[in-house]
Amino acid sequence: MTMLRSALLLMPLALCVSPLGVDMVRADEPAVIPLWENGAPGFEDRKDEPEVEEGWSITNIHNPSLTVFLPEPEKANGVGIIIAPGGGLSKLGFKGGGVDPAEFLAANGYAAFVLKYRLSRQPGEPYKFEEHVLQDGQRAVRMVRSRAEEFGLTTGKVGMLGFSAGGEVVSITCYKPGEGDPAAADPVDREFGKPDFQMLVYPGPVGIPSKLPADTPPAFMLIAGDDAHTSVLLNLMQRFREIGVDYETHIYARGGHGFGMGLRSQRASIQHWPDRMLDWLHDEVLNEIPK
Repeated sequence: MTMLRSALLLMPLALCVSPLGVDMVRADEPAVIPLWENGAPGFEDRKDEPEVEEGWSITNIHNPSLTVFLPEPEKANGVGIIIAPGGGLSKLGFKGGGVDPAEFLAANGYAAFVLKYRLSRQPGEPYKFEEHVLQDGQRAVRMVRSRAEEFGLTTGKVGMLGFSAGGEVVSITCYKPGEGDPAAADPVDREFGKPDFQMLVYPGPVGIPSKLPADTPPAFMLIAGDDAHTSVLLNLMQRFREIGVDYETHIYARGGHGFGMGLRSQRASIQHWPDRMLDWLHDEVLNEIPK
């Protein structure tokens, strides 16, 4: 049994029932929802190719999906968060940037969905970031919105959280047009494909245009000052100010890149950064407390 499979099997039973009593998650394993029932458009023949687990990372993703982590019914607050793990777009850090934050969010009342997206930098694969990865991000948002009642979600409260390259996935999903097709045969494709809010943790620079659209979602952003990509957040802060979009940014003195949920860091600030995310979610998403 691989380390990744072992971690998934340790999911608590409390996450096994949706707020509406739907058996979305078995006691031994989270539910997995393919983004497309018959495989990704244009690549349906690759749907059944197996993923490859290497330690905590996954490659060979050809059938993009959402892994569902639901809160206990009495804790559920109606907010859904799609999580895009990092990995440089050549692999997926599914545990540290996916399972760990999903378990944390579910324990605090948020419905979490870990996105396995196609890897545009995996050698030998045909996927393009601004085409197929964008398609996966938008489809994930549409999928969660289309099943909002099933997951007990509130309209207008479906967001995205991205780590490192996963932040780039969130960015391109936030900054590209997200209108659905009202005439689409698939009802999922009729949904709006842009999240209501975004959370970026040490994101990369890809997917951010020089001028942000007016409907850019509000943002929570966090990075360490000794991370090579600190300028990404500094530039985003100015662009948010230019278009009048609310944001909150935390830049810690040190912490490097890839600290995930801070579980292995010796720095108190990094260990406790997820609490700052909960504060922001409480003020700006869950309760929308005015200035």
